[in-house]
Amino acid sequence: MSIIGVPQLMLPAVELKATMTGSSVLIGTLLQSPLKLILDNLGSVSVVISISFDGGTTKISWKTFAGGTALVLDDDLWAFPKGTSFYGVGASGDFSVAYTYIKQ
Repeated sequence: MSIIGVPQLMLPAVELKATMTGSSVLIGTLLQSPLKLILDNLGSVSVVISISFDGGTTKISWKTFAGGTALVLDDDLWAFPKGTSFYGVGASGDFSVAYTYIKQ
């Protein structure tokens, strides 16, 4: 996306990654509003992802990822806000949230 034909600089953010323990685990919090977002269940068992917009006080159960599945959200007009936290519940394995953002 550009403003009046001026290209914007897309940068990679640090990957958010956590190991599932059977309880709710904070995978990470977005430090920027993402342009492209990849949610990836790196393990072999299902992981239920919840999202919080208030630091974890309220968690919205959002999507269950079967083992080894990923989802790419690639929408230049809509994005999760900076500060969104991702939580996962799964018996084992790692879950990753990787994203890019526009340099302001």
